[in-house]
Amino acid sequence: MSAGRNADGRELQIPLQQCALSLAALSLAQRPWPSDHVAGFLPQHGGFRDHFVATPEPKYCCESCKLVLCNPRQTECGHRFCETCISDQLSKPNPVCPEDKEPLFKDKVFRDVCCHREIMALRVYCRSEKNGCKEQISLQQVMDHLNVCPYFEVPCPLGKCKEKMMRKDIPEHLSWKCKHRETTCEFCMQKMAMTELQKHKDTVCPSFPVACPNHCTFPSILRSKVRSLFKFSWINILTSHQHECPKAHVTCSFIRFGCNFKGLNQDMRDHESSFASEHLRLMATRNTTLEAKVEDVKGELLERYKVLPGLSSRLSETLSHYEEMREKNRQLDQKLNAMQELMSSHSEKLLEMELELRSLRSVREEVETLRGTVESIRSRVATLEGGRGGANPATHTLETQLSRHDDMLSVHEIRLADMDLRFQVLETASFNGMLIWKIRDYKRRKQEAVASKTLSLYSQPFYTGYFGYKMCARVYLNGDGMGKGTHLSLFFVVMRGEYDALLLWPFKQKVTLMLMDQGPARKHLGDAFKPDPNSSSFRRPTAEMNIASGCPLFVAQTVLENGTYIKDDTIFIKVTVDTSDLPDP
Repeated sequence: MSAGRNADGRELQIPLQQCALSLAALSLAQRPWPSDHVAGFLPQHGGFRDHFVATPEPKYCCESCKLVLCNPRQTECGHRFCETCISDQLSKPNPVCPEDKEPLFKDKVFRDVCCHREIMALRVYCRSEKNGCKEQISLQQVMDHLNVCPYFEVPCPLGKCKEKMMRKDIPEHLSWKCKHRETTCEFCMQKMAMTELQKHKDTVCPSFPVACPNHCTFPSILRSKVRSLFKFSWINILTSHQHECPKAHVTCSFIRFGCNFKGLNQDMRDHESSFASEHLRLMATRNTTLEAKVEDVKGELLERYKVLPGLSSRLSETLSHYEEMREKNRQLDQKLNAMQELMSSHSEKLLEMELELRSLRSVREEVETLRGTVESIRSRVATLEGGRGGANPATHTLETQLSRHDDMLSVHEIRLADMDLRFQVLETASFNGMLIWKIRDYKRRKQEAVASKTLSLYSQPFYTGYFGYKMCARVYLNGDGMGKGTHLSLFFVVMRGEYDALLLWPFKQKVTLMLMDQGPARKHLGDAFKPDPNSSSFRRPTAEMNIASGCPLFVAQTVLENGTYIKDDTIFIKVTVDTSDLPDP
């Protein structure tokens, strides 16, 4: 067998029998090619340049490169760009949309999953159409088709060969054209790659006749016979013969001392005997030169010893600088500890508020007990009045006092309930225009929605600022309207707030709805919209909240329940309101 390597590094064993070569090549040609041999599916820049069967609609074309969108991204103003094209736009100073000149912001550009799905379903001609392939497939199937297309250009499967050919031409290439195909040594009949044949003859072929390269009278002999007679290789025998061969070209052994004689081996002995005194003179001159160099090295070492004190002082300065940096680091650690203590004090204050609320709740219990006592006294007074057959001034006074106490208890109870509600809202509310809504017990709540027990859920309120708009989210786990039974419907609600009189109406801020992916890929699903100023949903609320507005087909239930969006029977919904251009109230 002969081993080659393909482009991904794996070995391919090629049968050496010539009669089986065509069958092996045909098997390689019919086998699906590894994906890394196929040219990159996604273009390096811009959109797809494939030959589409039908002219794509304008909505599938990039606003920048005008090609079919690759990894489409949608901007805040509603236009679509390729992923690389929008990156080029955002890299410019003060980027704007080339269509409507609206400003572009990186955090307001989102992935258009629906458009990507539709583009991948468009039909195209095979990328090997110029080679004769007539296949028509969807854009998503291009890679799978190219892995088996007989007209697609692929490299030689032997790895070392750099030629490319159509997949259907691999058998012919492996049989006749490839420089790395297997061949037979005419001396030993061993099979090997064509490129290794000459090296095999020159080094290891046991039947190759070896002769002296200087063409002297040294007899030729088979390499295998030499190895059977001697315990070392034929290369060593030739090397030993080179020292004795009279026709070998050699240089004088005193060349490192300055002798430049070159000639045949048979003339070297005469040269060594006649130039012995000259060789001694060259050696003496070389020795004198070496002694001078030794003295120079000694002087250089002495100079370096003089530099050592300066290096020592610089090392001391470096150490002192290191100590200063350590001191600064220690001070930073102290500041960090102070910040942590400050955060701990805030936590303690929050705990104190909670304890105060608990004490208020205990006061409520005492009020309830007092109310029961008052009711029992009132019943006893009524009994006494009935026994006496009439009322007297003392009884009337007692009844008035009981009524006044009852009213005071009612006022206290209302105030306690209001404080409790305010504390719960403050615990969960956000004031930066962002809501993270955690919905637990998804399966149970979904079943309640299917059974029409609880059709929708409302989130806790959130605000665009401490004195800003008050909002919440509303979700239908079993869908609403067009999405009922098939989708999760998600809506945005504007609520009546305490500072509505100071705000601008109608509500005009951009709203982004998002379902959070809890898996490692973090492929969140989202949609965004700008409010319609003519819709009643965004006018100043006259009731507790306006009519909800949003996406009845936000996400299909099959996508939601088969992905990584549900974990521990919990989903997370994120609502973001753009607060960048909000004026102060």
